[in-house]
Amino acid sequence: MYLPRKPVAALAALPLILAAACSGGGGSAKPSVSGAAADTRAVKNGGTLTMALSADPDALDPSTSTTLLGREVFTSICEKLYDIDASATIVPQLATALPDVSKDGRTVTIKLRTGVKFNDGTAFDAAAVKKSLDRHRTYKKSARIADLAAVKSVDVVDPATVRLTLSRPFTPLTAQLADRAGMIMSPKALDAEGDDFGANPVCVGPFTFASRTSGNQIVVDRAPDYYDASKVKLDKVIYKIIVDPNVRAANLKSGDVQAAEELDNTTVAGVQADPNLRVVSGGGLGNYGVEINIGNVKGSTEKPGQVNTPLGRSPALRQAFELSLDRATINKAVYNSLNQPDCSPLPLNSPYRSKSLTCPARDVARAKQLVATSGIKPPIPVKLTVPNNAANERLGQVIQQMAKETGFAVSVQPIDFATSLEQAAAGKFDVLATGWSGRIDPDGDLSGLITTGGKNNYAGMSDPGIDDPIAQAAASSDAAQRTQLYAKAIQRAADLRGMIYLYHNLYYLGTRKNVAGIRYYADGLPRLGTAGYTAR
Repeated sequence: MYLPRKPVAALAALPLILAAACSGGGGSAKPSVSGAAADTRAVKNGGTLTMALSADPDALDPSTSTTLLGREVFTSICEKLYDIDASATIVPQLATALPDVSKDGRTVTIKLRTGVKFNDGTAFDAAAVKKSLDRHRTYKKSARIADLAAVKSVDVVDPATVRLTLSRPFTPLTAQLADRAGMIMSPKALDAEGDDFGANPVCVGPFTFASRTSGNQIVVDRAPDYYDASKVKLDKVIYKIIVDPNVRAANLKSGDVQAAEELDNTTVAGVQADPNLRVVSGGGLGNYGVEINIGNVKGSTEKPGQVNTPLGRSPALRQAFELSLDRATINKAVYNSLNQPDCSPLPLNSPYRSKSLTCPARDVARAKQLVATSGIKPPIPVKLTVPNNAANERLGQVIQQMAKETGFAVSVQPIDFATSLEQAAAGKFDVLATGWSGRIDPDGDLSGLITTGGKNNYAGMSDPGIDDPIAQAAASSDAAQRTQLYAKAIQRAADLRGMIYLYHNLYYLGTRKNVAGIRYYADGLPRLGTAGYTAR
């Protein structure tokens, strides 16, 4: 049970914030940031880098992990068959080339690096890849089962080759193998640790896991057996858990930490203004918005039913609620214009994004008309659950103020993030502020999130007009055809309005000026394998 906070001062000031946002005043101008990929300064050997994380990751087990923070740590200790580069293109990592796919799309052959060792000194080979992929596919606690559902079997062709046999053509497979489903774990460690692998993870990586103090820090050391060891400069990385964004920024300014991920939008300008610091941007793949429970009565993976709330019952009221919201103003008032307003789950630069997509503008008159003809007398109650941090509470307050103008009485209910996810999965919510960290292939932003019975389909949407095009697109290798199919599914989901997308997340990484070599890409994961301190 939780007690909703009531930040009276913030609420009282909200009309002024909105007015400033609408008039073009207030907030900080978007900082000019250079991509980390453009930082080519020489890096000297040695030293310890402390990176501030915004939260404590879950267990460091690639099969069970579900958090973005876990993925950040994995970039140092658990490499994948594939990765992405600065242009968000999938490239080989532990594989040597992109997969060779048969004409019928059901056989996928992957060539592997040779001469590679896990961080416990054991050999990396096809048998190890098979063991990890099979664990991802079949382990009862695995969160990767859906990612690899199309894989029927994994076979060792020779020590440097694996063959995946699929039950159906599945084009997004390579993208899945560029994420946790493609992380390969030491067979020796898997046998020794079993269910406790996440407490002492061993993979291939530039660093090797050393220790973890829950809620405080994770320490990784330079890996002596890493195949590309000459590029690794740091002796040690300490991931320090600092939840409060103002404290994260203060620690960066004081030099207690040398890098801080996910700078809060309210602290970016101050960090950038410090002559000893710099800011680089990443992200853009993820999305954030409000999820409306329209069918989740017994759990997101269970059969959908009728939700007995005004928004749950009425598509017209959901349309009115969306028309109450101004995405650009939300971005300015809540996030200092540092995100990308949008109404689609696909990134703005996705090659699979329909060129004809347009987002509905705020329309108070139309929203009022829809409310008036709904048969429900305003003010219409809406319970909006938000994670209990400053940015989400500001978001809730802005939505509350905007929706009030069109006849909705929004009560903002802050709750801790973990509990919000539990209640969302169980269908115990009306409207929920929620996001997704994003994937390279569109299937990763849609399947399981808006498809029937999907684990992360908290809204309980269930419609063949969504499910069928997404399934057809996953089976197609034709980019134009996939684009058309995704457009159909996204439009149908937009009509149902189980999820109202508001923006794409941009992440801001702050570092000391003498830190270089961090690679920070569209997935928002700081890669420290080539990081270090400048040579001069």
